[in-house]
Amino acid sequence: MAEAGKGNQINLDALSVQQLSQVKKQFDEEVQHLTNSYQNLRVAQQKFKDCVTSVKEGVASSVQDKTLLVPLTSSLYVPGKLASTSHVLVDIGTGFYVEKTTDDALTFYAAKIEELGKNIKDLENVVNGKANNLRMIEEVLRQKMLVQQQQGQAQQGATAAAA
Repeated sequence: MAEAGKGNQINLDALSVQQLSQVKKQFDEEVQHLTNSYQNLRVAQQKFKDCVTSVKEGVASSVQDKTLLVPLTSSLYVPGKLASTSHVLVDIGTGFYVEKTTDDALTFYAAKIEELGKNIKDLENVVNGKANNLRMIEEVLRQKMLVQQQQGQAQQGATAAAA
């Protein structure tokens, strides 16, 4: 049996080959979507880890008025000077920035990293469950196709013997 939503179960043996193929396609899409979400969460977590590194090594340990490169886009940097080593602007989401002390910024990023880690763990469990269900569906589908193929060969043999 495989899950078809929350708590719902499908008796795979009762489904036709065509229905199994549709269920398999649905699970393939779900697993692909969840895998992409998993990868996106990992990327986000790594960005927050990079922020921690930047605050620790780039700001907190620097001197004021130090020249550094400021990113304008992902590939365009301009020279700038560090205005403060005790305060930073933190992107809290959707383009909003808040000024925080470096310690508060590190605490903020640590909380985000931890939260994403929990979400990643939960999503990993869901992906594994869906992948196991997909393997069961594929196995039942393979068995049904083999039975159909054997029945088709048996009918051809019976027709040839009758002729």
